[in-house]
Amino acid sequence: MYRICKRIELESGHLLSKHPGSCRFPHGHTRSVEMIYAAEETDDHEMVLDFKAVKEMMAGFLEQFDHALCMNTEDPQFAAFRAAYGDRIIPFEKCDPTSEMIAKKVYDHAKAALARAQSGEGTYPVRPCVRLERVRVWETSSSWAEYGD
Repeated sequence: MYRICKRIELESGHLLSKHPGSCRFPHGHTRSVEMIYAAEETDDHEMVLDFKAVKEMMAGFLEQFDHALCMNTEDPQFAAFRAAYGDRIIPFEKCDPTSEMIAKKVYDHAKAALARAQSGEGTYPVRPCVRLERVRVWETSSSWAEYGD
């Protein structure tokens, strides 16, 4: 099995309404988001897929998290924060935006983007045999969460 990993770094914040400690307050992290793709064989260029294809598939999606605050839509202050800061508040529907939930949100988007690319959307060809294995979100240099099949 061949695998590639594309890592994107961003600054983002969250607050965890359900957390019993200080994580319930707004705070930020320098996050690294890794997307791991796999294929049994490489293509004619000896690649699983071009890294530029991953960048194109994820264009705009991850940038929305940069210098933004992720919040549970059930947080009592969600509406006020959204009114004040607009799309810089990223809604997480009825769940706290833990690293696990962020990894799932990125995974779901990346999987749908991969399917579109495999059907011919985009500049770089992506073979049908390529699959997204997992998304890993590093919250700190020593702590990560991942989501995948």
